[in-house]
Formats: sequence, C-alpha cells, structure tokens
Amino acid sequence: MSDTTHDGGIALSSPPSADEGLSASQLADKYGLTVSGARPGLFAYIRQLWGRRHFILAFSRAKLTAQYSQAKLGQLWQVATPLLNAVVYFLIFGIILGTARGMSKEVFIPFLVTGVFVFTFTQSSVMAGVRSISGNIGLVRALHFPRASLPVSFSLQQLQQLMYSMIVLLAVTVAFGSYPALSWLLVIPALAMQFLFNTGLALVMARLGSKTPDLAQLMPFVMRTWMYASGVMFSIPVMLADKPQWIADVLQYNPAAIYMDLVRFALIDGYGSENLPQHVWAVGLAWSLVVGVVGFVYFWKAEERYGRG
Repeated sequence: MSDTTHDGGIALSSPPSADEGLSASQLADKYGLTVSGARPGLFAYIRQLWGRRHFILAFSRAKLTAQYSQAKLGQLWQVATPLLNAVVYFLIFGIILGTARGMSKEVFIPFLVTGVFVFTFTQSSVMAGVRSISGNIGLVRALHFPRASLPVSFSLQQLQQLMYSMIVLLAVTVAFGSYPALSWLLVIPALAMQFLFNTGLALVMARLGSKTPDLAQLMPFVMRTWMYASGVMFSIPVMLADKPQWIADVLQYNPAAIYMDLVRFALIDGYGSENLPQHVWAVGLAWSLVVGVVGFVYFWKAEERYGRG
C-alpha cells in the first residue's frame, strides 16, 4: 500500500497485521497461550501427580527421618509413642474403668494395642493433612507442582510410620497367644483401604486448612472425640448392649471402627467374626473409595488457589 505525501513523494505503509481486531482470548488461543497456574483437567492432573511419584516418596521419607532427628532415641519414638499411649489407655480404661469386660487379657491387650496403632494412623494423617499446604506455603509459592503431592506425601509418611509400629503390634499379638496364620494376610487389604480413606480425608482437610489455619487448633478435639466414639479402648457391642441398637450400629459402621475391627479380626485369634458388623469388608471398601475419590476431586477443584492471597 502507498500514500502520496505533501511534496509529491510516495510513502509506503506496512500492511495490516493478521492479528488486528482479535481479542485477548482469541490471541491466546491462536498462539497456544494458557493462564499461568491454571488448573489442569482432572486426568491431566492425575498424570502430573504420577509424574511426581519419586518426589512424593522422597519427601515422605525425608519428613519421617527428620521427625525425631533432635531426639536422642531418634526413630525409636516412632514405635515408642503409640506403645506408650497403649500402656496409658490400658491402665486407665483396662484396669481402672474395666472396659475389658467380655474379653480375656489375652484378647484385650492386643485388641487395645491394635486399636491405638490403627487409629493413630488415621489421626496422624488427618492432622498432617490440615497443615500440608499452610505449613509448606513457601514451597507451594516457589515451585510449580501438583499441590496434591503434599497431602499424599504426608499420608504416605504416616503409612511408613505405621509399618514400624506393626512390628511391635505383631510381637504383642504373639506374646498373648495369637500366632501367625493365613488370616494375618488380611491386614494388607485392610490397611490399603485405610490408606486410601486417610489420603482422601487428608486432601479434604488440606484444602480447608489452606484457608483456615485455625482449623489445626480445633482438629485435636475433633479427633479425640472420634477416637472415644470408635471403640479404641472397648468393644462397642458389649459396652452399648443396654442402649438402642442404632447407636451401636452408627458407631460400628464409622470408618475408624471398621478398619480397626478388620485388623483385629485378622490378627487376634479370640476376636471372631461375631464381633464385626455385617458386610464389613464391603463397607470398608465403600468408605475408602468414596472418601478417596471425593477428597481428591474436592482438592483438585481449588488447585489454582493454593498459595495465593
């Protein structure tokens, strides 16, 4: 194109740009630009998370190692802490309050230790999940990675810690007359379901805790109430025998009680199927799938908001 100037000369002008008239969103689509920090699709997010699996595992191991690094006994506290809790509960509930009713000492002590260890697995996962985003805000703001890596890593840390506790639990079980059997293999699917449940719950709490840090101060009271309602220190059917049946049913079908009962049934010879609610394996699987999937989706929905504001 050309124009004539005032002195008769010819001035050349550049042709109109191909981008002229396009809106910002149209330009972004044309050149493949995306919003920084935008939430990926659900399946893309799962692939990203899988791609960070080595980081998740390494981070959980580092946290586990550092947890007791300042203590002289070091990693022994991973076993000593829940075991000391079990001793305290036995003295208070087993001896003073007599919650062992209906069970011999050979059954009650492994029953109690199992309950403490298995419930601690859930309790620690939830408490770690609450702080997983708010307590690592520097990491969240400095690096780009799927934020679900943090609560998943903390849940994996608690699973690794439980493995140390299981050594003590198996020793206690054998010491009180329950010897290795094929039923012990049932511990594997029971803990796998509990891990999936814990991870889903940790993801929910991570999202809530990222915006409400005070939730970390409230959760110990919630978890303590949940523990007392889950039959950690007593048999729910025996203790509530004189109460309406629906109360015992509600408490027995809560997920913490379900997973404790499954592990007790697998390990303790004197703890038979008559102590379990009906369809206990199906209920345990349902809890793990529903909470695991819903928790993951709920966390993913707010992916682009973590670390901002």
